[in-house]
Amino acid sequence: MSRVDLRRLLPLAGATLLLVAGAFCAWQAWLIADEGSAAERTREAQRQAVRELSDLVATKRQGLHRVLGDAGMAAGIEDRTAAAERLRAALPGARNVEVYSGGLDEVVRANYRDFGYAKAAQLMAALGSEGSPPASTSLHGGERRLTIVEPVNVDGSVHDWIWVEYPFDEVAARFDGLSPGAGRIELRQGDGRDSLSLLSKGSRSADLEPEGQRVTGTTLFVFAAMPQAFIVIPHSEVLAVLLTLVGLGGGALLLWASQRRTAVEPEAVPDEDVLLADVVRAPKLPPPPAALAPPPPTPAPRAPTAVDRAIFRAYDIRGVVGTALTADVAHRIGQAVGACMLERDLREIVVGRDGRLSGPELANALSDGLRAAGIDVIDLGMVPTPLVYFAAYHFGTGCGVAVTGSHNPSDHNGFKIVIGGETLAEEAIADLYRRIAGDRLPSDGGGTWREQSIVDAYVSRVAGDVAAERRLKVVVDAGNGAAGAVAPRVLEDIGCEVIPLYCDVDGHFPNHHPDPSDPRNLADLIAAVHTIGADIGVAFDGDGDRLGVVTQAGEIIYPDRLLMLFAQDVLARNPGATVIYDVKCTGHLRPVIQQAAGVPLMWRTGHSLIKAKMRETGAALAGEMSGHFFFADNNRWYGFDDGIYAAARLLEIVAGDLEERSVTELFDSLPKSVSTPELRLPMAEGDHLRFMDAFRASATFEDARVTTIDGIRADWPDGWGLVRASNTSPALIFRFDADNGRSLERVKQTFRERLLAVDSHLVLPF
Repeated sequence: MSRVDLRRLLPLAGATLLLVAGAFCAWQAWLIADEGSAAERTREAQRQAVRELSDLVATKRQGLHRVLGDAGMAAGIEDRTAAAERLRAALPGARNVEVYSGGLDEVVRANYRDFGYAKAAQLMAALGSEGSPPASTSLHGGERRLTIVEPVNVDGSVHDWIWVEYPFDEVAARFDGLSPGAGRIELRQGDGRDSLSLLSKGSRSADLEPEGQRVTGTTLFVFAAMPQAFIVIPHSEVLAVLLTLVGLGGGALLLWASQRRTAVEPEAVPDEDVLLADVVRAPKLPPPPAALAPPPPTPAPRAPTAVDRAIFRAYDIRGVVGTALTADVAHRIGQAVGACMLERDLREIVVGRDGRLSGPELANALSDGLRAAGIDVIDLGMVPTPLVYFAAYHFGTGCGVAVTGSHNPSDHNGFKIVIGGETLAEEAIADLYRRIAGDRLPSDGGGTWREQSIVDAYVSRVAGDVAAERRLKVVVDAGNGAAGAVAPRVLEDIGCEVIPLYCDVDGHFPNHHPDPSDPRNLADLIAAVHTIGADIGVAFDGDGDRLGVVTQAGEIIYPDRLLMLFAQDVLARNPGATVIYDVKCTGHLRPVIQQAAGVPLMWRTGHSLIKAKMRETGAALAGEMSGHFFFADNNRWYGFDDGIYAAARLLEIVAGDLEERSVTELFDSLPKSVSTPELRLPMAEGDHLRFMDAFRASATFEDARVTTIDGIRADWPDGWGLVRASNTSPALIFRFDADNGRSLERVKQTFRERLLAVDSHLVLPF
């Protein structure tokens, strides 16, 4: 055997490397030269998409104008149903045509779950527009359509509105016919990267630009993502060409020199052959253990663990992570939610999570279950719960799941679920459990998944609705919950100076528990407001749907008194509107609502139960003693519980006070009573429900007005008391309120006697 001659091999290898390097530099030079042209091809595709789609929408509008210009059509517009049928027949390609009154009264009173959220938003936006409102898109039975709204003017004012739906296919066909080169173009509904993505064409690796170009006369924008060429050398054509010449020239020269040397060198004398037998062998090592053992058998599929019925509570699902609530349970909950959606022909949902450490695992498992059921998932990432509700409206899904443990301990987590605009509660929650227990879960679907930010859109929406007329100094205590990532931005954008306190999101909750209904958790906020000299302090729970408030003087403003201020503000613009409050609220709230020309309505505790009652009654405002507030006045907000939006509305009221009174002075003008906070008596699972059954059967309050819609509340002329079973944990909840301390003690003593008569071993917290 002959040895390898390195003296001949090294020059050949060096020549090869130089030639390859030269070729690479030549490719880089071409990429640098073509970079501008590649970007221009993408940019031209963006401009062409805008022109094509603008022309398409303009053509649709012109056709509608021609039909509306017909004298016979205008004369028959009073019969809106017949007019809609004639318009549909006269408009080629129109899938649906509807006619509404000039004031859109039908839309204002509509049930948006059935009517359609995106449709209602587009029509309501038309009221404030001049001329023709922008075209948009909406989902109809899972099919996206192009929607156009057009006014019918009579004597200079809007007499009717025409709603027309066209197939989205023509939009998609024109968009897909464009070539963005090595870049990408996207059609989105709304501006900004958090807007709803409708269509995409081109390379997925290109980075989307922050701003798009509007399609004329629509809410649609075409975004461009410039091609990202793989250029690793400095962006200089001259340098690239020079490196190309050095590489190719040097490689060619070295190759020529190597061949010439080979031709003139004498033939080398081969070394003496080495026999294989002469080679000293190293001892053979034994194979590693893994190579000796056969591969382990594939484990049999693990049977799913049993699901604890107790985590399916009255208005959400909640349990201890790792025991009652696991990734497997979350996956099956996702399948059950997906099954409910499919039965209603709903196929897209938003999913967000709070800042708890278990959130990512549970949210991913839930999303996998939804996708297995055939549901398309929009992943919002870590956001406060109100942003999940907002995203369900903003993206037009009407469905959402917030993965949150709210104010419960850090080892708890759970799910708040919205399907078709309805927050699931009681029987609907129980139905999810029955589907899981009966293994009636779809698993062969192919749902999609995509990430979509919602924070910027939410902040913009609130700041566009609320403004503080004077600059207030506000301390914001998020308790290391998810609201810390959003609330300071919102309150700054409405015009306040914000001092953040515990606004870094940390699922360990290292500073205090994120529950503003417990006065102990507000101690740091009170101290900060006093030390800084702030106008007000606001606090949020772990997922941002509840609000707590403290004044400059260190007074805690309980939510029922806060609801008085909200009611006066809302009813000033909506006299006769209904205001809902839960059974834990003060007896002074009813006369305040009545004096402000409102209709008071006491209802059961629970965010989903309150929202259902709001839909049933058309209430403009609602609130709970726990700190949930629900605004639905004049379509300013959507009627879901939102602590961040409630804080913004509070600051708007304070900053807009004509007398520029302080927060303390504002609340001093409202009725005040002596009251306890919400008191809690933990019990074993199920014992709290059994106790309430026994208490209802035996306790009597002869001289009081007794309310039994949620527990037992007894009202006297000078005070009241309440005992009810918690819907979120195994505990009894108490609250007492009276005109003075003596009356409060009498009410408490009356309840003590009746409670201990049922169970003398109770250790009451009052």
